[in-house]
Amino acid sequence: MLPFRFDNMEKEFFINNRRNVLNKMNDDSLMFIYAGFHQDEGIFKDTYDESRNYFYTTGILEYGNTLVLGRVGGKLIERIYIKRLDIELAKWVGEPLTKEEVNKISGILDIRYQDQFKKEIKDLIKESKYLYFDIGGEDMTPSRKEFINTSLKYKREFPDKEILDASKIFMELRTVKNEMELEYIKKAIDITKIGVENILKNIGPLYEYQLESYFDQAIKYNGATGYSFPTIAASGVNSTCLHYMENNRKAKDGDLILFDLGASYNMYCADISRTFPINGKFSPRQRQIYDIVLRGQEAVLNYARPGLTTKDLNNHLIQFYQRELKRIGKIKKDDEVFKYYYHGVSHHIGLDCHDLCLYDGLRPNSLISNEPGLYIKEEEIGIRIEDDMLITKNGAILLSKDIIKDPDEIEKFIKENKKC
Repeated sequence: MLPFRFDNMEKEFFINNRRNVLNKMNDDSLMFIYAGFHQDEGIFKDTYDESRNYFYTTGILEYGNTLVLGRVGGKLIERIYIKRLDIELAKWVGEPLTKEEVNKISGILDIRYQDQFKKEIKDLIKESKYLYFDIGGEDMTPSRKEFINTSLKYKREFPDKEILDASKIFMELRTVKNEMELEYIKKAIDITKIGVENILKNIGPLYEYQLESYFDQAIKYNGATGYSFPTIAASGVNSTCLHYMENNRKAKDGDLILFDLGASYNMYCADISRTFPINGKFSPRQRQIYDIVLRGQEAVLNYARPGLTTKDLNNHLIQFYQRELKRIGKIKKDDEVFKYYYHGVSHHIGLDCHDLCLYDGLRPNSLISNEPGLYIKEEEIGIRIEDDMLITKNGAILLSKDIIKDPDEIEKFIKENKKC
């Protein structure tokens, strides 16, 4: 099965992205951007370990292709190598994109076949001084390992060429979102909201995976093109484990359940966390801790602005927690806060849930998470409230503010909408 084809995406978006990349490349340089390699995990999962940067510059989700960008001999190069139709293979997995389809999606005019690549590319390399490969980034995916190995192979074959890291260019560009990217993220958030509300309509002492399934059905039905990441559904003491993934405990009356989830739309991610009472009513202690986390999120929102770093935001939250946890008698010394809060409050969001970015300071139209949490294992209370926060020139706004999180509204919604 071939990846999704997003007919409603505008090719001008990808044309502009390529031009922005080319503008940041050295003269006499080539950049190789690979589509990635097949990972057979099911159509609604991350079926392809594709390069997000390949999608960013082409709009295409089809493994095995190669985009070549260049500034060679005073000319700009935009050339893509795609797979030829294999009639027998197509009976099993479908037909690859045609040249016409690739042009319609990406706006690229120079489209050739992969079996031409090795012969043709050597002439371009001879005219170049620099070769860019996507060899950086935080996650060592199977594709990135392959990209690194390919760059080493080229270095051995062309020892006079300097190998440069393309990810540094993409970090700068992807740190700031444009209007179309924000449109897709807002759509992902809207779909996520429907999924969250479907959970609340069915909340009760069920298995975590059963509650998770109400989110799955709702987002698929309402147009999600994937998940941002595997859903966390953590009830009781499980909610104090940051990356709990089993989702197989039966939630009990009196438990809280923490959901960390998100739909994706046209590859762009929503990243939302909410914490709900299984029986529809927060206990006084649960409400006390919940209110601290909620006010912590508001403190971060009011503090955020261009020029600050995500580390600055986290330090601001820690200082807030130190005051509040002392006030309720949970800690006596400042450093005791780390027993109950042990992650950062923000990361960038975009094509990846933890998106490629620069860390030297927030910019207008940076999109980051605002996700304070408190995790008190001895009381089986884990609470995280996460929204997607857009940095503006004057401060910040929450794009996902309409996803229910006020404790009174949560209790009212469950009471009025619960199906069983």
